[in-house]
Amino acid sequence: MNQTLGQKLLRTKPAGRHHDEGTSVGVAGALPGLHRSLGLFPLTMIGVGATIGTGIFFTMVEAVPKAGPAVVLSFLLAAITAGLTALCYAELAGRVPASGSSYSFAYATLGEFAAFIVAACLLLEYGLAASATSIGWSDYLNNFLLNAFHWQIPIELRSPMFVSDHHNVSFNPGHINLPPILLVIMCGIMLVRGTKESATTNAIMVMIKLAILVFFSAIAFTGFDANNFQPFFNMDESKGYAGMAGVTAAAGTVFFSFIGLDTIATAGEEVKDPRRNVPIGILSALVIVTVFYMLVAIAAMGAQPAHLFEGQEAGLSVILQNVTGQAWPALILSAGAVVSVFSVTLVTIYGQTRILYAISRDGLIPKVFQKVSPRTQAPVANTIIVCTVVGLVAGTVDSTFLWDMVSMGTLTAFMVVSIAVPVIRHKQGPDAPPGFRVPFGPYVVPGLSVLACLYIMKDLSSTTFRVFFIWMGVAVVTYFVYSMRNSRLNKPQA
Repeated sequence: MNQTLGQKLLRTKPAGRHHDEGTSVGVAGALPGLHRSLGLFPLTMIGVGATIGTGIFFTMVEAVPKAGPAVVLSFLLAAITAGLTALCYAELAGRVPASGSSYSFAYATLGEFAAFIVAACLLLEYGLAASATSIGWSDYLNNFLLNAFHWQIPIELRSPMFVSDHHNVSFNPGHINLPPILLVIMCGIMLVRGTKESATTNAIMVMIKLAILVFFSAIAFTGFDANNFQPFFNMDESKGYAGMAGVTAAAGTVFFSFIGLDTIATAGEEVKDPRRNVPIGILSALVIVTVFYMLVAIAAMGAQPAHLFEGQEAGLSVILQNVTGQAWPALILSAGAVVSVFSVTLVTIYGQTRILYAISRDGLIPKVFQKVSPRTQAPVANTIIVCTVVGLVAGTVDSTFLWDMVSMGTLTAFMVVSIAVPVIRHKQGPDAPPGFRVPFGPYVVPGLSVLACLYIMKDLSSTTFRVFFIWMGVAVVTYFVYSMRNSRLNKPQA
């Protein structure tokens, strides 16, 4: 109770306590029913399922205008960065087998203030990811309706009120993007009722997603033209994206496509033998996702000149229609994308509510986010609040800078996770439990991970940085005004 300001900022929550609060019966605010039931295969499929469908269906439209055909290098750069961080996640997940992912890792190692900042980044990541994916879902739904019924949603009902071109924001009164709002409402209804995907259902959904991407690649390669890769780098210097600058800027955008990998770490309390299965699951999911992303990127670039990607709605479906001259391949892909992105949006919103629940349980945000319905055992108020915010953003804002904002939040959280590795090794010392260890000592891979994140981050737009710093300012004020005083670690019984 007599802690100094510095002690309050750096106070940590022991790893064992994370675990106890999530699994003990009778603990106030505990998450009900968490037990170790997930094996390696369903765990890996959770990571693949939460990742594929988040970005690959959409980000080519945003990334190719920046990097040109060199976007394949952007995917590779993003994959390497994600891989370095995945190794750090793998070690921390074994040492801190708790829900909450990087928030819990930071709380157990770097202290409460750092954990709250990571929490703010995760809210940015998951909340805007849900908005961005639901916006992309709208494009593929419209493409599906056009090919199946020769009908399109009126432009006034599928275009946002605020549109950004990276430099200016225009206002379109009378416009609203209705389909994303409807999608978020459907997801909210399912979550409020206590519905969630089982591991088996998720694995089936993953196989459908992978089959859709194989289907796309197989057809797109029939129209492959090597001339579409010339020139390989973006030569347009007017927007500052020429050469490697365009590659790193696009890497910041496509990095959004890898964010689902950290959902494996959020399942730490529900995995059998987490010190073995979580690291293997994370790395296995990364390999699968990277292979499929590279396959799709090469096939798409070979089938269509780079300049056609900019502003293209439901880009992958349009490519198939142009290659074959028929509507049925685009119809199949659009239908697959509609189902795939629906499930990803659902899981992303669920993850957002789960993180808010964990933060509220620690006293850092109001208790409304941890109140659970006794009938459905779902955090109803939490879910309604999240869906309201996600739906408003998705319905009124375009996705141009949402991708970059998600990447900014993710990259910041990834850097904190990487820094946590040497800290937790020092704290636990030789008494640490056996499990996966990042190779080459506690500094090489985490250091490379931080540098890779900074390298990608440096070419994000100035607007992205401004909005991010405003968001961080709000988070800092919130912590000092509310969270520090109401933290459970600030109370005698804590």
